[in-house]
Amino acid sequence: QVQLVESGGGLVQPGGSLRLSCVASGSVLSTFSLYSMGWYRQAPGKQRDLVAAISSSGVNTNYKDSVKGRFTIFRDNAKKTVYLQMNSLKPEDTAVYYCNKVRVVATMDRADFGSWGQGTQVTVSS
Repeated sequence: QVQLVESGGGLVQPGGSLRLSCVASGSVLSTFSLYSMGWYRQAPGKQRDLVAAISSSGVNTNYKDSVKGRFTIFRDNAKKTVYLQMNSLKPEDTAVYYCNKVRVVATMDRADFGSWGQGTQVTVSS
């Protein structure tokens, strides 16, 4: 079983920044570096969207259009951790953010390990 623990969310004013972290553990410990990973977000009443994806090596990344130029995804395979640096935050970025695997980075094709973490709440408001 895979455990994913997201952290780093909070309340921030428009234009502010946050850095999210996701630590993986459990059955994925020895294979984490083989998976493409991504950050997803879900706003109240909306579906869960993939907003950023990164290849297993970290070389290739891709983003949802609405966050391009503002969000940066990166990873540390030795620490089994994926990060999301979020700058120039907007109220529409408000959501619960989750990490999970991705099937194809180039096409932002979603996937998951069969389970999700608790997510971390990001609220952008003045």
